Amino acid sequence: MDSKPEQIQGACHCGSVRFLVRLADGLDTARRCNCSYCSMRGAIAVSAALQDIEITAGAEWLTLYQFNTMQAKHYFCSKCGIYTHHQRRSDPGQYGINAACLEGISPFDFSEVPVNEGRIHPRDNPVRKGSGIAGYLRYFPGMDNEAGSPDSMKVDAPGRPERDVQT
Repeated sequence: MDSKPEQIQGACHCGSVRFLVRLADGLDTARRCNCSYCSMRGAIAVSAALQDIEITAGAEWLTLYQFNTMQAKHYFCSKCGIYTHHQRRSDPGQYGINAACLEGISPFDFSEVPVNEGRIHPRDNPVRKGSGIAGYLRYFPGMDNEAGSPDSMKVDAPGRPERDVQT
C-alpha cells in the first residue's frame, strides 16, 4: 500500500458515485472518531482539501446528512447507502474521505488507527487540553486468514484493557 498516493480514484459500493481525490497527506491522516454518528458508521477517514475532490460521476446519487449543529456535511450514495465523504465540522476546509471507497485500499490495510475524541467536540470545548485522541483501533490478521478477510481486531483505549472483537 502506497501511503502517499498523488491522486486516487474512489467510488461507492455500487459504483454509481465516482470521484478523484488528492489526499492532504496521503494515507497518513487516517483516523476514526467516537462521536455518536461516526461510532455507528465505523469508517476510517483520510483528509483532503475541499478543492481536491472531484465527483466524476453520480453527483445526483449523493445524499446529504446533517445532525445536531448542522455544521458537518456527510455524503452517501442514495443507491447503495455507502458513506463516501464528509465536510468536517472540526475543519470546514477539509473533507474526510472514506478510505474503504478508495481504489486498492481496505480498512484492514491499516494496522493502527487513532480514534479522535468526538463525544466532546473540540469546537465545543476549545480550552480542552490533551491530544484529542480517545484511543486506537488495531488490526491483527488471524492465522487462518488466507482470503484477506478480517478475523479479529484489538481495541484499546487509555485506561481500558485490550479486548478481542470477533467479526
